[in-house]
Amino acid sequence: MSKVIGRVSGSPSPKRAQIGRDVSARLEANPNVKRAKVETAQMYTYPDFLSDQECDTLIALIDANSRPSTLLATSDDPDYRTSHSSDLDRWSEEVSPVDERIASLLGIPPENAETLQGQRYAPNQQFRAHCDYFHENSGYWQRMLETGGQRTWTAMAYLNHVEEGGATWFPRAGVRFKPKRGMLLIWNNMMPDGTPNYDTLHEGMRVIEGTKYIVTKWFREEAWIKGYIQTYLPGVEDAD
Repeated sequence: MSKVIGRVSGSPSPKRAQIGRDVSARLEANPNVKRAKVETAQMYTYPDFLSDQECDTLIALIDANSRPSTLLATSDDPDYRTSHSSDLDRWSEEVSPVDERIASLLGIPPENAETLQGQRYAPNQQFRAHCDYFHENSGYWQRMLETGGQRTWTAMAYLNHVEEGGATWFPRAGVRFKPKRGMLLIWNNMMPDGTPNYDTLHEGMRVIEGTKYIVTKWFREEAWIKGYIQTYLPGVEDAD
């Protein structure tokens, strides 16, 4: 999807700011959720959010329906994003319970969430540093406005342990997360005033040994589901 690698493009938003306060309060009241020791962004982890069975099922679905990962914006670097992605059927009996549980955890309406997407990283595959939010002065921004607007929160679950490499690295925030099977990583892509937060810049580091599987769910500020039904937009993705 969108490789948002430039600096912030966006304005303060009271609505996004309120979403940020509501979600963070809900997460911090949950005893299973831990806030990362990061000052410049809101980041949380939920160990063992997914069961072994759920992880295995999602891995099988990713393997059965994967395609080369894409970018919303162009890049001159052929190695910028080299993984494979899979758009999972949010209505299926395997995906729907996971999909809804993530939305319930954050307290965001399910219709504001994009389709759960899986990613697979084989050895030497990676996703260089990027942000999940959209540039509001970009050529694609109008399309994003028609399908829910700005991305507010990201929820990403690791489906397996990786022998070596594959960490999620936030270089500006100064934190790195090693893949742990079943763990959910959650972060707010916005600053407290609702402006896109450049300190959420992150990288899916190169896998050295093994294969890395994750699923990612992005939440918009408005309903996305109507856009999904009216016009599915392949390639609107971004994860690590």
